[in-house]
Amino acid sequence: MSEQGKGSASASSAAPAPGSDTYKGWLFKWTNYLKGYQRRWFVLSNGLLSYYRTQAEMAHTCRGTINLATAHIDTEDACNIVLSSGGRTYHLKASTEVERQRWVTALELAKAKAIRMMNDQSDDSGDEEPTSQSSRSELQGTLKILVSKLDDLSTCNDLIAKHGAALQRSLSELEGLKVPVEGGEKIKAVNERATLFRITSNAMINACRDFLELAETHSRRWQRALQYEREQRAHLEETIEQLAKQHNSLERAWREAPTLASTTPSAPTASKGRSGRLHKEEASDEDEDTEYFDAMEDSPAFITVTATDNTEHRRSQSNLSGASGGQPTDWNQDGHMSPSCNDVSGRKLQPRRQRRTQVPDKPNYSLNLWSIMKNCIGKELSKIPMPVNFNEPLSMLQRLTEDLEYHELLDKAARCDSSLEQMCLVAAFSISSYSTTVHRTAKPFNPLLGETYELDRREEFGYRSLCEQVSHHPPAAAHHVISQRGWTLWQEITIASKFRGKYLSIMPLGAIHLQFHSSGNQYVWRKVTSTVHNIIVGKLWIDQSGDIEIVNHRTKETCQLKFSPYSYFSRDVPRKVTGVVADSGGQAHYVLSGTWDDKIESAKVVHSSRGGSGSEGKQKTVYQTLSPKLLWKKYPLPENAENMYYFSALALTLNEQEDGVGLTDSRLRPDQKLMEEGRWDEANSEKQRLEEKQRAVRRRREAEASDAVDEECDYDSGKEYEGYQPLWFHQRRDSVTGDTNFVYRGGYWEAKERQDWSMCPNIF
Repeated sequence: MSEQGKGSASASSAAPAPGSDTYKGWLFKWTNYLKGYQRRWFVLSNGLLSYYRTQAEMAHTCRGTINLATAHIDTEDACNIVLSSGGRTYHLKASTEVERQRWVTALELAKAKAIRMMNDQSDDSGDEEPTSQSSRSELQGTLKILVSKLDDLSTCNDLIAKHGAALQRSLSELEGLKVPVEGGEKIKAVNERATLFRITSNAMINACRDFLELAETHSRRWQRALQYEREQRAHLEETIEQLAKQHNSLERAWREAPTLASTTPSAPTASKGRSGRLHKEEASDEDEDTEYFDAMEDSPAFITVTATDNTEHRRSQSNLSGASGGQPTDWNQDGHMSPSCNDVSGRKLQPRRQRRTQVPDKPNYSLNLWSIMKNCIGKELSKIPMPVNFNEPLSMLQRLTEDLEYHELLDKAARCDSSLEQMCLVAAFSISSYSTTVHRTAKPFNPLLGETYELDRREEFGYRSLCEQVSHHPPAAAHHVISQRGWTLWQEITIASKFRGKYLSIMPLGAIHLQFHSSGNQYVWRKVTSTVHNIIVGKLWIDQSGDIEIVNHRTKETCQLKFSPYSYFSRDVPRKVTGVVADSGGQAHYVLSGTWDDKIESAKVVHSSRGGSGSEGKQKTVYQTLSPKLLWKKYPLPENAENMYYFSALALTLNEQEDGVGLTDSRLRPDQKLMEEGRWDEANSEKQRLEEKQRAVRRRREAEASDAVDEECDYDSGKEYEGYQPLWFHQRRDSVTGDTNFVYRGGYWEAKERQDWSMCPNIF
């Protein structure tokens, strides 16, 4: 078992002694093989042991409870405690053996007291309540009979003890006799005592037989009643869980209603409602088989205090988007940022080309999902042959290009004189790339090896982008963007994905590099994990979780972003993102907050201090800030987006046919075009043809590699076989980070200008 967290697990200094009614303290609880032991706050009271993530949760959310009256308490080693009851087992660990013994003593005393209380109330408590009034009356009558039989047994036991003692005395006196005359009288007395003892013993045996017969007669009935009540409880819990999910879905639908978006496009979104809460029997959000996630406790926690003219400060947690009075304002509207960030002088407004605003509606084809997915558990997603029913009519290269949806954030950042203000905008840009994924649960097409995708938007927005699939196993894509407005972005992304039956995890591997031409600032960051839930049953939904560290390698300034995983039990705003922008010395200058599917705000820090201990004994940093300013807000989706794969305005144009593109461009991929046109059967056939063609090319390439190895034995004619080489990218070591990745080698746009694509392979 892995262990996480070595902080103090001792009981709080304010906790009563183990002999009192209530005992509280920190213990480590085993959750699963991914997370190991997690620090939890335990409360022992009234024969029940309950636990919480933090002390603050005691007011609203209990994570689990075990009844000690029916629990078995065991100790594995010097610091471990094992509690088991009714099929549930808690593996706990204390920080020291002394602390473990205190808890064991408290648990044993609480268990004994709980058993006594249960016995005292056995006449009328009825823990497993029958389903009808007649059953209740019958059960109470049976319990009274059993109690009377138990009293008879107790009386017989006393009589047996009394007559047994008398018989023992008589036998002792008999052994000490010397006179034969007296012996006869004593023997007679012994016989009388023995007869009384035999009579009492027979009465005891008969009473025991009656008691056992009565207990056996009703035990099966009680077992059935108990099983029925357990099933009813499980059914009720499932119903509550479904209601909580439906409640959450209704909240989402209400928040995202088009009428609200159209009437108040610039207003902040309504406050997120509390998600439904569900009390699970066993660590509901910590079992490795469930879909709920623990909060990431290692990330820095902080509190923001908005600075005002008077002495009163309004305090809020970081999950309230910076928590300021009044509505957030855009950075363009006041002096929050330097004037250079908002300078638009010298830029000519170009007439924009009219691009398409819709694609054919998605057909409603049924498909037996489980028949396909049952054989895919544990496999790489890129190696699973799937019909286009699971896809959207875009390739992974086009999805990668969608990161540029909010390119204007980088245009604004390029004009900033302050690198810290520039960092805020870069952080907002990194978060904005996830906003298009909130409803996009369909899988993009896996690009073929050598497939490319270009996006030339110089006339409208001043940038042009090129992607190429540089590796097939593992799948890797290289991306390069250069803007006439002062920045260059490049990245190499490898997608690692695993299907786990209930959810799909997508882990992008690789770094994103961003350089601003005028200042030379180079920023590097990595993407977080995306998780698609309810793969088999229920409505698909996607979540982002993890941490992002953005580093300016020239100034050593950093931004720490935290994407909180969604949980039905959390009080946090769904899809919450928080962050802190700090200089090279670690001094915080800006606090970022918001959600990755809606907006991000920034508040300038005017003072920071170490606050009191948090709910788990950790110190929180208190940031005194100015009012938050709006950095980024998501564009509303186009009309009828729900029938067009939930594409954004940019995504609708990505597959639009353009003249002069490379012969390997994703727009020319036939199966993808057929799917967009709604001809899915033809698209499936074409997809199989392309995949088989790619396999044949790979087999031929592997044969050539094998022949080259054989020829190397002949030193006169043999030469090293290079293998597949991408056309527009080559591997180079980054001078700043030291990493080796694919970067743009040049030549594509020149080839497009000449319309010379003779070097392109025939992959379609």
